[in-house]
Amino acid sequence: MANQNKTCKWYPLCPMKRFYESGKLDAKWVEGYCHGNWESCVRYQMEEHGEMHPDNMLPDGTVDENLRR
Repeated sequence: MANQNKTCKWYPLCPMKRFYESGKLDAKWVEGYCHGNWESCVRYQMEEHGEMHPDNMLPDGTVDENLRR
């Protein structure tokens, strides 16, 4: 079954939203994952399995030390 929703269900709560809105995260991440191919997002996959992951982990699974609260 194809997913008709274009935005990840976790986006409203995701740190990527906060980092993007505060200007710390490039739009390519949000456009490519959060509002695009979010099923390939490592954060999404981990969230779906109840696995812990750091707030500063990018959708591709890399950790960006520049993204801090």
